[in-house]
Amino acid sequence: MAVTADLIREKLTKELVAMHVEVEDTSADRCAASFKVLVVSSRFEGKPLLQRHRLVNACLEEELKEIHALEQKTLTPEQWEKRLTTHDAHIPRS
Repeated sequence: MAVTADLIREKLTKELVAMHVEVEDTSADRCAASFKVLVVSSRFEGKPLLQRHRLVNACLEEELKEIHALEQKTLTPEQWEKRLTTHDAHIPRS
């Protein structure tokens, strides 16, 4: 199965019980080799950044065999709400 932004979004939403997920294919030719993700989940509560990223990596274990780069931003719902109030909620677009 080919790795797509939709597949990644679906898996992260389901397995991390995420309240918000954004996925962007950042590959030069959109060949699904490089992605940028923003994941908001209560499962990140009390966890340092490295543990959060490990949760995402474990969720995408099979997909990471085909992906060359995965940039992650992992937030708790509280951190997400703070970002929304400062109008900085979306992944920066190049």
